[in-house]
Amino acid sequence: MRDPRYDILFEPVKLGPVTAPNRFYQVPHCTGMGYRYPRTEAKLRGTKAEGGWGVVSTQESEIHPSTDITPANEARIWDERDIPALRLVTDAVHEHGSLAAIQLVHNGLHTSNRYSRYSPLSPSAQVIIPDDPVQARGMSKHDITEFKRWHKEAALRAREAGFDIIYVYAGHDMTLLQHFLLQRYNHRTDEYGGSLENRLRLFREVIADTKDAVGDTCAVAVRLAVDELMGTDGLQHDGEAKDIIQALAEEPDLWDVNLSDWSNDSQTSRFSEEGYQEQYTRFVKSVTTKPVVGVGRYTSPDTMVRLIKEGHLDFIGAARPSIADPFLPKKIESGRIEEIRECIGCNICVAGDNTNVPMRCTQNPTIGEEWRRGWHPENIPPRQAQAACLVIGGGPAGLEAARAMAQRGINVTLADANKEWGGRVTLESKLPGLSAWGRVSDWRVWQLQQVANTELYLHSELNAENILEYGVANIAIATGATWRRDGVGRAHRLPLEFLHQRRVLTPDDLLKNGTSVITSAGPVVIFDDDRFYMASALAELIAGSGVETIFVTPTPVVAPWSDNTLEQERIQKRLIELGVQIIPSHTLANMSDETLTIACGYSGKHTEINCAQLVSVTSRTCNDSIWFELEDQKPVWKDAGIESITRIGDCVTPGLIANAVYSGHGFARDFGLKESPQPLREDMATL
Repeated sequence: MRDPRYDILFEPVKLGPVTAPNRFYQVPHCTGMGYRYPRTEAKLRGTKAEGGWGVVSTQESEIHPSTDITPANEARIWDERDIPALRLVTDAVHEHGSLAAIQLVHNGLHTSNRYSRYSPLSPSAQVIIPDDPVQARGMSKHDITEFKRWHKEAALRAREAGFDIIYVYAGHDMTLLQHFLLQRYNHRTDEYGGSLENRLRLFREVIADTKDAVGDTCAVAVRLAVDELMGTDGLQHDGEAKDIIQALAEEPDLWDVNLSDWSNDSQTSRFSEEGYQEQYTRFVKSVTTKPVVGVGRYTSPDTMVRLIKEGHLDFIGAARPSIADPFLPKKIESGRIEEIRECIGCNICVAGDNTNVPMRCTQNPTIGEEWRRGWHPENIPPRQAQAACLVIGGGPAGLEAARAMAQRGINVTLADANKEWGGRVTLESKLPGLSAWGRVSDWRVWQLQQVANTELYLHSELNAENILEYGVANIAIATGATWRRDGVGRAHRLPLEFLHQRRVLTPDDLLKNGTSVITSAGPVVIFDDDRFYMASALAELIAGSGVETIFVTPTPVVAPWSDNTLEQERIQKRLIELGVQIIPSHTLANMSDETLTIACGYSGKHTEINCAQLVSVTSRTCNDSIWFELEDQKPVWKDAGIESITRIGDCVTPGLIANAVYSGHGFARDFGLKESPQPLREDMATL
């Protein structure tokens, strides 16, 4: 039963000619599915509606070939041929009584049109934002007229496709309409440039055109960045952004407000807390009577209620929390708040879009698999025949495998050698800024504690002999992986014999013992060949303890893969602020009692630096000795009552925490099947 305190979240809200059934609003967000995987996209959005989101939006939808952002895979509404794919989305959303919204976009300077080969368009002639060696042409009056026509025709196609809310989009430093608003891009001297009134003209005209075209049946929403966190060099919430909203206050049916660019809007939990946008968006309700939606990685219903009652927002906007738990609204509505699978703010979902593939999620392994594999985020088919399984290892893979199998009605015994659950995720959540990652284990342990068909054992190290004696029919080995100490990784494919092992530390040493393993005042050299978050988090830990820290990496920048999670610049800035010396584009060449020799990746030139201890962050080896011992004894499995033994997670393939959770979930789904079902495909053209 719903707590009456949360009734306000389930009130309907009128948006022009349409009404949202509640205040839960899945704002536009990318999925990496877009026009290439329309059925996958539709099923994902439909699942959100089933989960109780009153409004479900698409990702940005390109209105014309001159805004082609290939290889990124967003939605397209170039012409009428795109309507059937978009109709799949609206039908899926409407099936559950929710409103469907579409975010129309022309990316202006933010595209090079690699597929369409159109000239990029800009308010003024200048280089484009991507790194392609291409410039955009300054738009003529004819170009502006054409753009307005494209946008209006796209709005009409969107209405035909069944959308209830049509967006006019000026945010994230990605849109032509925002580029016209910004002085750094708009250098025009005609009526579309110069003063704010002039720079605002095209935005105002497009809103009016959209209202004229579809405003009698569809709500028209405006998405606007109210601060770029650039000071006077960009939009500021107490400057021109406020002036813009005041000028257009009553013209749209909804204001969707956020930060720009995307890395500011979708900050990770490592660098921001829940509600981090509030100080920038709080003013909006004071200058308009129209409903307002905003985001802030909200997962707490108490916070949501506060935002509504304080008059800050009318809708609780969400992208990432709706990915981590598509059924968040339903769980609040039915009084199951403890069951909410809270977003950890890691941005693995964002990385999917940035690597041009369907998204994934650390918390929700079913995201993107709703159509392809038929996986539902809340429901798993029960196991018909009685079965039991022993899961060895209580890290992310083991916890998810045990949880999902228990949900299926399988009797599960989960054993871990450590004193606490969570494996690597619990250890890593103790690093600076990563405490929210503990939700991965907390949620799963809580779920396991609620059911009667599980037995949980800590301090339980098992070997092959124990396992054979127990006689459990099915065994999942989720014993994780260990960081290498010998330097083997991408840059060095063979062990480095010159490393002084007594002076080499690994992430495991620091994760398990903290900075107590640092035995000198430094310098401590961190060699990062992993290229994601681990080395920088350890550098932050060590430097934060007052130890001189040097960061060496074969790559040109710190943690380059974190660019996919929108963190790279923040990570490098943090290390610089902590006084960490950064030496990019270097590998390891030699080591003496007090020094480390590094080699330039371009010239090969050697440089000797002081080094008291070396932290090697390169690659991991699987903890799979139990697996091989049991494989050697396969002839006696039958006599021991063993039917299957399977490796899952890092034990078989070290990777992201999201990969481990996915591996554990897939094992539970396929448990008892002779072979895994083949996923559906929509990546083959019909010839």
